[in-house]
Amino acid sequence: MDLLDPKPKLHELHGEGYYDKVIADLTGPEQAGKLFRSPWKFHRHGESGLPISELLPHLGSVADELTVVRSMYTTHPNHEPAIFKYQSGRLIQGLPSLGSWVVYGLGTENQNLPAFVVLAAEGKLPVNGTQNWHNGMLPPVYQGTPLRTQGAPLLNLSREVPQAAGVLDVERDLLQKLDRIHRRRRPGHLQLDARIASYNLAARMQLEATDALDLSRESKTTLSSYGVGNKTTDNYGRRCLMARRLVERGVRFVQICTERQIWDNHSGIVAGLKKCCDRTDQPIAALLKDLRQRGLLEDTLVVWGGEFGRMPIAQLPDKKNLSTAGRDHNPRGFTVWLAGGGVKAGSVYGATDELGYEAAENRVSVADFHATLLHLLGMHHEQLFFEHNGLEEKLTSVFQARVVRELLA
Repeated sequence: MDLLDPKPKLHELHGEGYYDKVIADLTGPEQAGKLFRSPWKFHRHGESGLPISELLPHLGSVADELTVVRSMYTTHPNHEPAIFKYQSGRLIQGLPSLGSWVVYGLGTENQNLPAFVVLAAEGKLPVNGTQNWHNGMLPPVYQGTPLRTQGAPLLNLSREVPQAAGVLDVERDLLQKLDRIHRRRRPGHLQLDARIASYNLAARMQLEATDALDLSRESKTTLSSYGVGNKTTDNYGRRCLMARRLVERGVRFVQICTERQIWDNHSGIVAGLKKCCDRTDQPIAALLKDLRQRGLLEDTLVVWGGEFGRMPIAQLPDKKNLSTAGRDHNPRGFTVWLAGGGVKAGSVYGATDELGYEAAENRVSVADFHATLLHLLGMHHEQLFFEHNGLEEKLTSVFQARVVRELLA
């Protein structure tokens, strides 16, 4: 209701009670306030007339690229289990993430770069940390590879002492022969296979990874469009630009994470949400424009969203000070958007109720969402499985899931 799903009725009923309707989902019931209208205006953008909050003016400039899904819902109101659900299909840890399933199904296009790359803020991992790119029961080779956005992409990527190319070739050939001998004596060891593959990939990355993430090769115009060099947008802008450079080089799956909890505006939402948007709005729009300009968007699926939404009532840590107002978690209805990759651009699907509390029209479960993403990437959610302990494990698990064909171009 503050970014992509305007609610005129919520504005009309601002200040009225609604506590009894939402109490079951509140994480902080003692801080519950009354219905809370959005502090921001919405404007229609593009030929589609898509309404977008004034907090996201740059996203408004690419409104006609977006497919907005307003009827998502999930099953848990707390971050950790809800993120496990959003990333891996179930509420528990230790399962393969979406990125791992995708590269398990599609393989790699560039042998010199990881198929699944994670661009997280250094030292500020998102909730659930590395579980967000975990391989679970899939072979370890399908785990996401975090790359640094400042300095060397990976620690110890470059040799401490330079050596001639001929010497390196002889050394690598010997190591590969020793690896093959070692592997033959220990068949079926997935951890060993993954470690050998990782070292071989690291050797190849010495040549390509540094180049792939070298932003000095980009024009000043491109850097400026992503907000690189601007104190507010630099960090996230760098990661969005790096994502484009990686996709351009055949990396299958790139996951960009914001710092831990920046969107979790339980209090001070007026200042807090604006700060989040100021940091991410320009880079996101630049990424879509850049992908379009380079002919990459039609083959690249961009997915933006989180594990749940927000309540239509205020959350008041200090009930005597209304400026502390924020919003509590809401698993019953939330919005995500997609772009490129075969989706119906400039469209809206589904709806929440008139106050934005619950998905009411054309509801989309997390399992439906995952099935649709896999379909857009050329896979069927029932046919992509891994045999584990006698079961055919899937991203959509045992849940009934449908491909939301109304989202397809």
